[in-house]
Amino acid sequence: MENLAHIVPRHIAIIPDGNRRWAKEKGFPSLLGHKKGFERTLEIVLHAQKMGVETITFYAFSTENWNRAKDEVDYLMKLFSIAFDRWINRFHRLGIKIRHLGDITPLAEASAKKIKKGIEITKNNPGMVLQLAINYGGRDEIKRALKQLLDKNIKSDEITEDQIAKALDTKSVPDPDLIIRTSGEQRLSNFLPWQAAYSELYFTPTYWPDFSKKEFDKAVAEYSQRQRRFGS
Repeated sequence: MENLAHIVPRHIAIIPDGNRRWAKEKGFPSLLGHKKGFERTLEIVLHAQKMGVETITFYAFSTENWNRAKDEVDYLMKLFSIAFDRWINRFHRLGIKIRHLGDITPLAEASAKKIKKGIEITKNNPGMVLQLAINYGGRDEIKRALKQLLDKNIKSDEITEDQIAKALDTKSVPDPDLIIRTSGEQRLSNFLPWQAAYSELYFTPTYWPDFSKKEFDKAVAEYSQRQRRFGS
């Protein structure tokens, strides 16, 4: 009999929520929560690759996150730069291919430059795809996709779902099989609204800094027990 616990989703997308609440409950500065969250991200990426996940996507910074305090936004941008400095060579050696989702133009110049460098270095890697949604919003993505089609002089009544999908930031990977959100919140918050149409959703009260490899395995195990019907 097939062991359902070993059914691994091809594409897992994650909303890594709860960094600030984790820090607050422990009496730490909120920025430390983000630092711990970044460290957890590296651990989960490496674990997912070993498990055989083909694509993993992280909602790292939304279009709405610009509304946070300037010192927090600046710190997050600094963390992105540090993460790329420290991780890019390791990801490259492991064959991981990095992709960016969202509009890169408003990002700090240093962060944007390192993201582009990471994408360029790893673009031909054959291994797992790591998608980082930085300055990403699902509605903005759909708007940009439709603009692409209209700029090609495609008439509105000629636009198909397939054309829209191919104009999205995620055009080269399958839609997520499983979307995980940590910290107890049960919503997608403008994350992959088009792609999530038939994704399985997994919500956990665990804050992202505490979302261990064991917690990740629990999410995958629950996914394995579900029957996906795709509307049929």
